[in-house]
Amino acid sequence: AYFVYDSKKSGAMTTSHLRFGKNPIKAPYLITSADFVACHHEPFLHKIDLLAVAAKYDIDMKKAYLAGLLHDCAKYMDDKESVEYCKKHKIEISDVELDNPSLLHAKAGAYMAQKRFEVEDMDICSAIRWHTTGRPNMTDLEMIIFVADYIEPNRNQDPDLPTIRKEAFENIDLATLHIYENTLKHLEKSTKALDPTTKEAYCYYS
Repeated sequence: AYFVYDSKKSGAMTTSHLRFGKNPIKAPYLITSADFVACHHEPFLHKIDLLAVAAKYDIDMKKAYLAGLLHDCAKYMDDKESVEYCKKHKIEISDVELDNPSLLHAKAGAYMAQKRFEVEDMDICSAIRWHTTGRPNMTDLEMIIFVADYIEPNRNQDPDLPTIRKEAFENIDLATLHIYENTLKHLEKSTKALDPTTKEAYCYYS
């Protein structure tokens, strides 16, 4: 057997890698694709469902895992803190985001993933950046995180969620379009301004 504890900074995910087999293990490498995963922090379970979607579409599981765990890493901040954080770190804030600062947690989260959690992979950071609004022509990983965020098991805001969850495993492009259609319908009834990227992405996937 071979065991190693892959530790991160305080507040981040820590991973234990255990490899075993009939033959002696001589190479000390970390696991990138596990046959069994155990989770000891219950809140993570609401995010790990995306791994099943990622596996369906042959996405790099480690990237999907990290993006899923960190996509809401800046969501703990309230509106005022989010604006102050972005201004402090020179993160661009649009007029729509000033009107609805909750949108900023995606941008702030991408920055935090790099600076606090030392994520160097820009594919992961980009997936975090676009998980709230999405964008036209998303990468596969970006789309996985965008859809997975919407269909998290603890969400129930959309009566179409059972259908969208099913679509996510059968045709993720269709699930993405369904999400945009329902988001736009919701925003039409809301006083919140529409982020232009949401409209652009809807037109792209229509």
